[in-house]
Amino acid sequence: MLSISSARSTLRSLPRDSRDTLFLLLVIAWVLLPQVSHLPLWCSAGAAAVLLWRGRLALRAQPLPGKTWLVLLLALTVAATYATHRTLLGRDAGVTLLVVLLTLKTLELRARRDAFVIFFLGFFCMLSNFFYSQSLLTAFSMVLGLLGLLTALVNAHMPVGKPPLLDAARTAGWMTLLGAPIMLVLFLLFPRLAPLWGVPSDAMTGRSGLSASMEVGTLASLALDESIAMRIRFEGKTPPQRDLYFRGPVLSSFDGRNWQPLRASLPRRYALPANLQVEGEAIHYEVTLEPTSQPWLFVLDAAAQSPELPGYRNSMEADLQWLTSRPITDVVRYKASSHTVFRHGPAQPVLGLQEFVELPPGFNPRTLALASEIKRDPRYAQAGAGALVQVALQRLRSGGYSYTLEPGVYGQHTADEFWFDRKEGFCEHIASAFVVLMRAMDVPARIVTGYQGGERNSVDGFWIIRHSDAHAWAEVWLAGEGWVRVDPTSAVAPGRTGAFQRLASPRGVVAQALGNFSPTLSAQLRATWEAVNNGWNQWVLNYTQGKQLKLLENMGFESPSWEDLSYVLIGIIVLASLTGGVWAMWDRSQHDPWLRLLSRARKRLAGAGIPSDASSTPRQLARQVLARHGSQGQELHDWLMQLELQRYAATPAPQHVQLRQLKLQLKRLVWPA
Repeated sequence: MLSISSARSTLRSLPRDSRDTLFLLLVIAWVLLPQVSHLPLWCSAGAAAVLLWRGRLALRAQPLPGKTWLVLLLALTVAATYATHRTLLGRDAGVTLLVVLLTLKTLELRARRDAFVIFFLGFFCMLSNFFYSQSLLTAFSMVLGLLGLLTALVNAHMPVGKPPLLDAARTAGWMTLLGAPIMLVLFLLFPRLAPLWGVPSDAMTGRSGLSASMEVGTLASLALDESIAMRIRFEGKTPPQRDLYFRGPVLSSFDGRNWQPLRASLPRRYALPANLQVEGEAIHYEVTLEPTSQPWLFVLDAAAQSPELPGYRNSMEADLQWLTSRPITDVVRYKASSHTVFRHGPAQPVLGLQEFVELPPGFNPRTLALASEIKRDPRYAQAGAGALVQVALQRLRSGGYSYTLEPGVYGQHTADEFWFDRKEGFCEHIASAFVVLMRAMDVPARIVTGYQGGERNSVDGFWIIRHSDAHAWAEVWLAGEGWVRVDPTSAVAPGRTGAFQRLASPRGVVAQALGNFSPTLSAQLRATWEAVNNGWNQWVLNYTQGKQLKLLENMGFESPSWEDLSYVLIGIIVLASLTGGVWAMWDRSQHDPWLRLLSRARKRLAGAGIPSDASSTPRQLARQVLARHGSQGQELHDWLMQLELQRYAATPAPQHVQLRQLKLQLKRLVWPA
């Protein structure tokens, strides 16, 4: 308590310039804090050092560094920016330079003009946070940053003396509230010519999620990521959890360690057609997909029709994977229809299937020997591919195999180690070893990656698919049936796909403590927070041009376009301006500005212990001031007499000039105690 009270007394004793500078530095630090994870390490460290240096100079009232130091620091940081990004253009390099300029500008904060430059650079830095994240937390923190910058801006315009920051904060809050209706109108009607705020994202920005290739052991690390990959809203009945397979990249080429899609550069003797045939009633749903920086649309197996995603061109590959015309770099929402009962691929053997039995030479010799042993067994010598699949699945069920996130590091022969040595692994270990064994028995097989399962949010009813739901399963080709899904992980751990059972990743200290205290409360808080975030995604981030046009349709437009949006927006602005002008004219005609100024002075006098009523004239009030305070109230007495002269003198000065001067003088008056 002593340290807090001493800190408060120290701040109160500081000159106004030092106090205001420290407050502005704290606001800048708050605005820049979300950028730390996106800035180069040298930039974050340099910005922190400059802000601390400037704060120390303010506390000790020491002179600011000269221009030589500033030019040198600017040259070094520009060179470092170029060395880091190999350019001075683009999003990342531009944000780095913006942070550098903002922090260095604080080292020449001498006049009000410099403060205004810092304010507007701060506003730009605040907006740049949305280049990287448009989450609810980011928006909330930037609203606080906006209030802080507005408070500093209002405080810079306040008169001399040491006005409390709380007064400036109150004014900034009113400004924000008054601007909220304008913000809402612009949000609803300003034409959106690009997805999500109209801010382009840099291509292929690193995001967590599935990859275009799979190295045995990588999905286990992805399963530790509890962040949300996508949200699903089903229309009507939800399929059983065991049928929730959301298809992603299909991997068919194996080099002994990595699985990749079929290499397009190799000559294809025969292209395998999709031949998708669906049965039963379609399942309709809507997907809100988080950014992946990949052109993949995850759909419930299998979607015969293209997902409805405005602004993108979609196409289905022969392996049933849906691709978009460009990478998904923003939160997108699309509608799709799928069937959980389907058949696809060639029904009879074709030469193109040979690519799905190829194995790299020199790898997994014991698995190849096991395949030869099974095929020599009289029980399976004449068996078809379906029987061989069941043999492999039975081995997984009864061979002592286990499902784990920590199987250890696999060596060169990954399938051999799984089948004979470790006998434990995550889904990609199991799927990879299974497909290798199938191919060794001349059964065409491939790996499909995606997401399986999910959980329903009890608050908003959306199904949440997390990165921890990433999964790998197999598809084998059977004569007369085509490609058939086989999930070998279900043979090892039936609960992985048959019920809501997942390998839990380690939780943080706070989450673990809350879960130990009340697991139900912890789950409910998590569901509520995720529902709030989902509402933010659905109604704010995903407020697209289509929704704007739908709004115009509800307003009576038959076939609205973005030009109609512009006309409506301009009309509202003109109407609001005319309304404001009419109100100002009415207010001026109904309220005498001189009387308003006198009323303001009466309120200040009442606070100083001099009561008055509506009939008290300025001369009477001036006499009361002298009678109560003597010479200490002389300045206030003179101001009141000037106010009376402005109204009743024979040749008064122009009203708009005189009243403006009197208003400024009233703010600067030192009131007697």
